Amino acid sequence: MKKRMGVLGLFSLLGLIFILPAYGAEPVVIGVPTSTGFVEGKECLAIVEMAVEEINAKGGVKVGAEKRPFKVESIDIRDAAPGVPVPEALLGIEKIILEKKPAALLIGPFRSEALLAGMDIIAKYKVPMIGTIAMTPASEGKIKQEPDKYKYIFRTCLNARYLVQYLVGIMSFVNKEFGFNKVFIMHQDVAWARATADGMVKNYFEKAGWTVVGQEAYPTGTSDFSSGLMKVRSGGAQVILPIFDMPQSGILVKQWQSMKVPALMAGFISPLAGPGAWKTFDEKIGGAINCNFELGSAIASKKVPKSVTFYEAYQKKFNKPMEAGHGPAPTYESVYILAEAIERAGSLDPDAIVAEIKKTDRMSIMGRIKFDDGHQAIFGMDPKEAAVACVFQWTDKGERVNVFPESLADAKIQLPAGLKSAK
Repeated sequence: MKKRMGVLGLFSLLGLIFILPAYGAEPVVIGVPTSTGFVEGKECLAIVEMAVEEINAKGGVKVGAEKRPFKVESIDIRDAAPGVPVPEALLGIEKIILEKKPAALLIGPFRSEALLAGMDIIAKYKVPMIGTIAMTPASEGKIKQEPDKYKYIFRTCLNARYLVQYLVGIMSFVNKEFGFNKVFIMHQDVAWARATADGMVKNYFEKAGWTVVGQEAYPTGTSDFSSGLMKVRSGGAQVILPIFDMPQSGILVKQWQSMKVPALMAGFISPLAGPGAWKTFDEKIGGAINCNFELGSAIASKKVPKSVTFYEAYQKKFNKPMEAGHGPAPTYESVYILAEAIERAGSLDPDAIVAEIKKTDRMSIMGRIKFDDGHQAIFGMDPKEAAVACVFQWTDKGERVNVFPESLADAKIQLPAGLKSAK
C-alpha cells in the first residue's frame, strides 16, 4: 500500500512539474511612463490594465510556442505638471526601462517637449513605444529623417496636424451649412494652442475668405473671459473658436451662455469632453460644440459598434463614465496592437516587434488603424478607412450629440439664441 502511494505521489509530482510552467510563465512587462496625476494619465493607465486583464484571461500573449501573461509596470514622470523640467521626466523614462526591463512602453509623455527629448533614450535602449497623448508632428519628422534610429516610436492618438484638420472641417461645415465667415479666436497662451490658432488663420481662414474679428491668448489659469466675449459681440463674430486644455476653460462656455453672446462656440476645450462636465460647469454649457480627439475616448458612436462596447465596458468595470477625450481609445488599441505584433513576430526582439507594428491594419474602436511613414496613425473622416475624431454638441438637457464628421453625425448643429443662419 505504501509502495502504491509512493508511486501515485511520484506521478502527482511529475504532473505538477509539467503543469506549473504553464501557470508560472515569465510575464511580458509593459512599461507605462506618463503623468498619472492627470485625468488622461489615470484613465489611460487604468485602460492598459483593463486590456491586459482581457488578454491574460484568454491565456496571455503567445511568444513563439509559449503563452505568457502581460504585466503592467508604471511610473509617474510628472511631465504634465507645471514647473517640472523635461530632464526630470526623462529620468523617469530611463528608470522604468532599466529597472523593469519592459518589452515595450505605452502611453508615454504628455508634453511634446518630453516626447522629443525622450526619443533618444528610447532609441538608445531599443524599446518599442506606442504613444497615446503627446501630439507634436515633430516626432514624425525625426523618424522620417533617421528611420533606423527612431524606428521604435509610434503614435496611435491624434497629432496636432490632425487636430487642425478637424477644426478646419468643422469650420468648413458651419460655413457650408449656415454661411458663417466671421470668427473670433480665443486660445490658451501655450505653444501647442498658439500654433494651432496661428495654423488655422494661415492655412484656412485667410485662404477661405473668413474675417478674423479678433484673436486673444489667455495665460494658463485664467478664469474670466468676459472682456473677450464682449469683443465677440461688438465685432459681430458669428463663430468663437476656443483652443484650451486648462481646467478653468469651461468657465468660458458658462460666461458665453450667461452673457447670451450670439455666436456659435465651436472648437476644443478639454474639460468639456466627458459627461461629468455637465455637473462640473453647473449645467451651463448647452450649445457648445467640442472636438473629442479620438472616437471612443469619452464618447462613442453606434455607427462604430466597437466604440460603444468599449465605452460601456469601461463604465461597468470602474463604475463611472470615462472623462478623458484624448488618450483612452488609442491606449486600449495600443495594447492589442502590441500583443498582435509580438505574436506575429514570434519573439520579444524589439526590431522584430516594431517591424510588425508597422504592418498594423486593424479595425478598432476608433476606426481603421494604419501607420504612415512617420509612424503616426492615419486619421480621416470615414471610420472604415482611417481612425476618426468625433465632434459633438452639448444639448440643453446635458446630452452630447455627434454632429461631425458626417459619417458619425446623429443630428444637425443647433444655433444659440440670437444667432441666425447667414444663408
